[in-house]
Amino acid sequence: MDFPKDTSSQFDAVVSKCRDIFSLKTKDYGTSWRVMRTATLTDQLYIKAKRIRTIEENGTHLVEEGIYEEWIAMVNYAIMAIIQHHQNNEELELEASHALALYDETMSEVKALMMRKNHDYGEAWREMRISSYTDMVLTKLQRLRQIEDNQGSTAISEGPEGHYSDIANYSIFALIRLDEGA
Repeated sequence: MDFPKDTSSQFDAVVSKCRDIFSLKTKDYGTSWRVMRTATLTDQLYIKAKRIRTIEENGTHLVEEGIYEEWIAMVNYAIMAIIQHHQNNEELELEASHALALYDETMSEVKALMMRKNHDYGEAWREMRISSYTDMVLTKLQRLRQIEDNQGSTAISEGPEGHYSDIANYSIFALIRLDEGA
């Protein structure tokens, strides 16, 4: 028997896991990620997405972390990229509490976007293959690279923040689906 799914609650449960990892890594490393330019964060996201696709295609992996952990990393790197995009100051080290507040504020905006799109698209993501999320993320990353190569300018398309938000949401969808046993 299929029970109705509460996307908002599922989103929050997955984000809680991602936030916990972000918080623990912030305790271990501080906000060392602030050194990275957004283009480097884009490349880091690419590495993660490419690894997911390789594992999907080969069916095996030799590094201990699996696909689930990579999707969590994708969520967190996308949030970091949005934060970097907004933080135009030279202050590299942020207090852990400030970094978490920025994470929460950014994630709230990402969730609001997801809820609007989810309404308009009728939860179509639930019927997609997880491998399609991977391909959509890789497409978004190619677009981001092109925008970065054009010094951030676009003629008609959305800017970097929208792409990073979509990457976070596709990654969260993948985690929800994996939690459901997909």
